[in-house]
Amino acid sequence: MSNYGPDLQFRVFGAQEPPEFPMSYEGWEERAREVLPAGPFDYVAGGAGGEDTMRANREAFYRWRIRPSMLQDVADRDISASFLGTPSAAPFLLAPVGVLSIVHPEAELAVARASAAMGVPMILSTVSSNTIEDVAAEMGEAPRWFQLYPSSDREVIRSMVGRAESSGYSAVVVTLDTTIIGFRERDLRNSYLPFLDGEGIANYVSDPAFRAGLERTPEEGPRGAVEHFLKVFGNPSLSWDEVEFIREQTSLPVLLKGITHPADARLARERGIDGLVVSNHGGRQVDGAVAALDALPEVREAVGEEMPLLMDSGVRRGSDVLKALALGASGVLVGRPYVYGLAAGGEKGVTEVVRNLMADIDLELACSGRRSTAGVDRSLLSPAEGHTSHSS
Repeated sequence: MSNYGPDLQFRVFGAQEPPEFPMSYEGWEERAREVLPAGPFDYVAGGAGGEDTMRANREAFYRWRIRPSMLQDVADRDISASFLGTPSAAPFLLAPVGVLSIVHPEAELAVARASAAMGVPMILSTVSSNTIEDVAAEMGEAPRWFQLYPSSDREVIRSMVGRAESSGYSAVVVTLDTTIIGFRERDLRNSYLPFLDGEGIANYVSDPAFRAGLERTPEEGPRGAVEHFLKVFGNPSLSWDEVEFIREQTSLPVLLKGITHPADARLARERGIDGLVVSNHGGRQVDGAVAALDALPEVREAVGEEMPLLMDSGVRRGSDVLKALALGASGVLVGRPYVYGLAAGGEKGVTEVVRNLMADIDLELACSGRRSTAGVDRSLLSPAEGHTSHSS
């Protein structure tokens, strides 16, 4: 039984004074804006081009309305979930977000501790500021996944996937939509790319395959390491051949992240991929792209009911999570909210963001007349006025 919502309400109202941290997504974003320089804040907050895709991600949620059911006995509720055998206390995971040292000195280590404490798995980014091994050591036996940006150097891919598997990560999430970095106007305006300062490349400079390609060690020639990273990070030639190569390197489940087209989803299912993440990278890659939530029902229809299907891009509140579940997601990934929490309060900030979202999901579920997030389906939703549902 989950009682996250009433427990949080009792704690906050019982204190009879305003809480230390914000309760809303907008409050966390504003707190992060206050503490971060323009370069790091915009790197996290911004998207591609005019940020039309970021707006579309949010607008897609507004096109659906929850229709509550009454007299359902919701005293006992369950918001727990399991993804490819990985348990979670809630129907979400912490999305892979790179270069977290630009928002807080403890970076991924703080997120790892919060993740383990709250029972919500984190997905570690390839471009993290702490290594695969150091994050694993911080988490102990707590569940975690590893996100892979497929390098143009297959030996680096082989090495990193092997490191993740030997360090106790239980799935590999291959990001497909960042073979080249999109046109991000905020970052260009600020002339800010953190990798140039050596941020976010801990997994590379610690990797034996990466180091083998250097003329001098990263310690002896840090600039050379950065230049080599920029050379091997992206892979515009990425194809199904590379995906098959990655699968051959590990016995772990492999998910593909960045799928929004049903044809791509069908190919993934036919090729035996273990799961998908419907995502447009939070609007950071293609300006004017389809909203992830709009793509979700089509992708679910393409792959059938059994394939694990996660979704990210624009998830902010408990109502968003329930809407995604109702439209076919097995669960969601949450990114910017916890990064703002990290910026504002380190580990404690991340913990509060996660706890608040769990409480929000719990109360939203109860007030909607549902007892379990696992039982949420399309009957929970009605199209907003003027919007036609995918099934009609």
